[in-house]
Amino acid sequence: MIDKTREIALKITHKIEQDSAYSNIILNDYINKNKADLTSKDIGLISELTYGITTWKLTLDEIIKKHSKIKLKKISTWILNILRMGVYQIVFLDKIPVSAAVNESVNLAKKYGHKASSNFVNAILRKVTKQDYQDLFQIENSIEKISKTTSMPEWIVKELLDDGKSEKQVEEICINLNKKPKIIIRRNNLKISKDELEKELEKNKILYNNIEENNEFYMLENIRNIEKIDMFQKGYFTVQDLSAGMAAYSLNPQKGENILDACSAPGGKTTYLAEIMQNEGYIEAWDIHEKRTNLVKQNAERLGITIITTKQKDATIYDQNLEEKFDKILLDVPCMGIGVIKRKPDIKWQKKPEDISNITKIQEKILQNCSKYLKKGGTLVYSTCSILKKENENIINKFIKENSNFEIKNPEITTILPDELHDGFFITKITKK
Repeated sequence: MIDKTREIALKITHKIEQDSAYSNIILNDYINKNKADLTSKDIGLISELTYGITTWKLTLDEIIKKHSKIKLKKISTWILNILRMGVYQIVFLDKIPVSAAVNESVNLAKKYGHKASSNFVNAILRKVTKQDYQDLFQIENSIEKISKTTSMPEWIVKELLDDGKSEKQVEEICINLNKKPKIIIRRNNLKISKDELEKELEKNKILYNNIEENNEFYMLENIRNIEKIDMFQKGYFTVQDLSAGMAAYSLNPQKGENILDACSAPGGKTTYLAEIMQNEGYIEAWDIHEKRTNLVKQNAERLGITIITTKQKDATIYDQNLEEKFDKILLDVPCMGIGVIKRKPDIKWQKKPEDISNITKIQEKILQNCSKYLKKGGTLVYSTCSILKKENENIINKFIKENSNFEIKNPEITTILPDELHDGFFITKITKK
């Protein structure tokens, strides 16, 4: 008898690998298709296994390599993912007995492999112990050690070290990028006061913690399917990481201002700008794809915001008609996303070092174009959810050097490194003289 939760987790991880798909999208699809047969405990285990295997894939493969005489590339994707699932349970999940992890993996191998597969899976998993993970810390080469103990591709480790960070800092960043992300929400001040929201959360038995850094944000505990709950659907709050919120907040939008958000979808920062402006003024929200501008519209409607106008527009293409039209501009440009790996672990495996030069060209183009749309004396915030200097400080320093009519505004540059509360983020404020 095959355990349905592990079988669903296996199908999800197989699809992620085959299609280079995003784990959160495939996970939600499978859960929605099977929700009639699943308990909340089942959904919890499926999520745990899916994100665990995706996050720790490099480390899991190292442990499999240690015990397998067959090279990984010669093992079928189904069997390799069964092995990863088994190793993940043995090494990282204390509550699951080793015998259960081994037996359920063997059962899956009987169904998804050929006759010898189940014996192969059984033989490997019976050798695996938690010590296999501890042994990786004995690796002498520091880049290799950080990579294999934190399941981070070596090129990311090298980039962070090249940015001038110490080995200890880089290791801490990589450890934090593996931690389970917290659910952070932002109160919608257009619809509900602080006291009212807290009463609603208590009434719905939702545990929350205030965040001192910004009292419009809360960290929620033990909550699933947040978008299905009544308070979310009524537009009382938005799910948004604190760092992303800070990018919008630092623009300091005022009532009545004319603002451009040139890379706006799905609209978290755009709607925060509108809420700070008390829904008075004008915000133009762009995205290159209509499907994504529709997400901004939907978010604005749910939150009761009426000052956002969406446009399907490519910020890399210069529009002369917009010269000096906007009081303030937010540029949360496309990036490598290194700072949000804990939310999107797939980034580690889908992005490649050669992608950096392509993305920086886009970032430079957007900044050059959109800076011309800013009025004299206006403010522009450039932000990314990356923590690599090539996408951040280097872009800004080059721009300032080439554009003497702009200056970096105090506080100059903010790099937020990932921790328990924050995603990794970069925020810079510049003004047009």
